[in-house]
Amino acid sequence: MSLLRFIPASNGGSKCFSVFRQLRTRSFSGFSFAGPRKLDKIMKIDLIEGKSKAEISNLWMTYHENKERVHGCFLSGDEGRNILNRAHKMKFFVQPIFRETGFFVLLSQFQTPSHFLLAYLEDYKMDPNRAQPLMTFSIFNDLVESHNLSLVRCDIINKGIEDNEGRKVMQHLLDAYRTEKEYVAVKTFNKEPNKFDFDDFISRMNKKWKETNDIS
Repeated sequence: MSLLRFIPASNGGSKCFSVFRQLRTRSFSGFSFAGPRKLDKIMKIDLIEGKSKAEISNLWMTYHENKERVHGCFLSGDEGRNILNRAHKMKFFVQPIFRETGFFVLLSQFQTPSHFLLAYLEDYKMDPNRAQPLMTFSIFNDLVESHNLSLVRCDIINKGIEDNEGRKVMQHLLDAYRTEKEYVAVKTFNKEPNKFDFDDFISRMNKKWKETNDIS
C-alpha cells in the first residue's frame, strides 16, 4: 500500500475523486481474500442447531470480541439479504476515514457472493489491478431462513487502519446499503458519477464519523 496521503479537512476532495469515473469498471486482483469465505469455516453449523436467534448472536459476538483486528456484528436476515441484493447491483462505493490532520478515502468493491473489499483510493487510481485491500468484510446469510439472522465478519488487514476505524467503516458501509436515504448516494455513485457530490458526501460523513466516535 502507498503511504496514506491525507486530504486536509478544509480542502475539497473533487480532484481526488475525478479519476474514478474512468476506472470504476475495473476490479481488484492478484490477492488472497483475508477472511473466511464461508460461515462453516468460522462456526460449526451443527453446534448451533436448536439455538435461538439471540443465543447465536451472542455466541457470534463473544467469539469475535477478543480477536485481534477481527470483528463481528449481526443484522436481521431481511437486512442482510437486502444489502447483498443491492450490492450485487451497485458494486462500488467510497468510505472516508477521518483523523485530526484530515481524511483519506477507501474504495469499496463488492465481490460475489457476499464480500466487500476496501482499498486505498489513491492506490486504485494508480493501478486498479495492483490495489490491495486494507480491510474486508463478509455477510453470511446461512441463517436467514431459519433464524432471520445475518452474521457479519470484518478483517482489518493493514495496520495503518486502527480497529475502531475499521469497525466504523464497516458500519457506515452497511448503513449505506441498508438505509433508503443513504442508498441514494450509492446509486448515484455507480450510475451517474458525474452527479455524485463528493464534497457534500464527505461533509455528511464527517458529521456521522464524529457522532459514532464511541462505537464499540
